Amino acid sequence: MNIGDKVRMLHAREEGVVVGFRDPNLVEVEIEDGFRIPVLRSEVVVVATEEEARFRKDAPAAQKNNETRNSREVISQIGIYFAFLPLNDVNYALYLINNTDFDLPFTLGEVRNEIYKGIQGGTLKRKTSVKVTELSTQNFENWPQYLLQLLFFREGTGSPREPLTRKVRFRANTLFKNKTKAPLLNKDAYLMQLDKEGTAAEIKPEQITESIEQNVAKASIVAPAVTQPAPEVDLHIEHLSNNYAQMSSPEIIALQLKTFETAVENAVATGMSEITFIHGVGNGTLRNELHRRLSKHPHVKYFEDARKEKFGYGATKVKLK
Repeated sequence: MNIGDKVRMLHAREEGVVVGFRDPNLVEVEIEDGFRIPVLRSEVVVVATEEEARFRKDAPAAQKNNETRNSREVISQIGIYFAFLPLNDVNYALYLINNTDFDLPFTLGEVRNEIYKGIQGGTLKRKTSVKVTELSTQNFENWPQYLLQLLFFREGTGSPREPLTRKVRFRANTLFKNKTKAPLLNKDAYLMQLDKEGTAAEIKPEQITESIEQNVAKASIVAPAVTQPAPEVDLHIEHLSNNYAQMSSPEIIALQLKTFETAVENAVATGMSEITFIHGVGNGTLRNELHRRLSKHPHVKYFEDARKEKFGYGATKVKLK
């Protein structure tokens, strides 16, 4: 599973696109209207490219036209990579991967001693990759700086996207630590994502100064008082929302986890020594996720099953430091 992959919920009707990873067990998925939710890896499955292509091929022409015009369609916005695929012990093939739903007109060149040399250009179609060049680690220190420039194109209506420009110089101590399954290639390779969200092309001193001033101004505003949570927090969805019948499984667990996180932080902030979460038994998904997060929390002394005579096996007591 990679950024840009389309996924389907196992226990809900939603489909979406992977836009990030919170931790090894939790992915961030963008569904309709740009709404993002955290979902357990075990609750989603990747939609195979062949399946999507077959669906589009079999769809009536009118349906295809509606899909093209529908600006609410969930599409892969990010997922552009450089991938170094090992050919042998010293030689690597460099691929440019487009795991988005955009066609990418692009140019790629190398820069040595401020001299630019174009090495490849064209249009990289959606969900495809192209081999750029081959390189040897025997002269790694002499590898050039690469300059990638690309545009985003997709038929139909929608908001225009700014062109992407990336200057990349590969470092052995960082590049060769990220070996994983490359999107689309389905082979182990060393990956570098080129369109990470929030990456600024340029940071100017005046922007840093302005940011500092804004933070100081915000700090001068008195923060609202933290409310101490109840000693027992019931995470059953019927206690958290009046509209739970219309909620999907990912939306339900997202609300439960948000309520849990807020209660833990407020309990710590208000000096509580312990707090109990009632999560029920079910299939154990929520309980396991709570225990995983509690095991990593710096202010949790220990946690254990709460009194079985009162809660059965459906509650966890948390002792705070």
